[in-house]
Amino acid sequence: MKGKIGLVVGLGVGYVLGTRAGRERYEQIKTQWLKLWHTDPVQHQVERVQQFAKSQAAAVPGAVWNGAVKVVKAVSSAGTPGEKLDGAIDATKDAVEEVADAAEDTVEDAKKSAAKKSTSKKNGS
Repeated sequence: MKGKIGLVVGLGVGYVLGTRAGRERYEQIKTQWLKLWHTDPVQHQVERVQQFAKSQAAAVPGAVWNGAVKVVKAVSSAGTPGEKLDGAIDATKDAVEEVADAAEDTVEDAKKSAAKKSTSKKNGS
């Protein structure tokens, strides 16, 4: 299904960008697109995506912030410049792992949410 949607979107974009029919045809396509965009089913899905994004928005930036704090603490700690550098490198590696984990968790949550919705549609709920 994703491949079909991508193909349709790609063809539409290619047609709009490559058309020689001029501005009039572009305006017709734009009008039809806006009609589709403002239909209830599309807007319902847009709202679902926005709600999911809001619920997950803090996960990755929070991990980035925590990692930055750890790096700053490592750099500003007592010790020789070499020790500070080693501490900063270790803190950076840890921060990268935490950001990657947060991103993976967000992706998994999105997959689970999509699977639940797909299952409920198949069951007629």
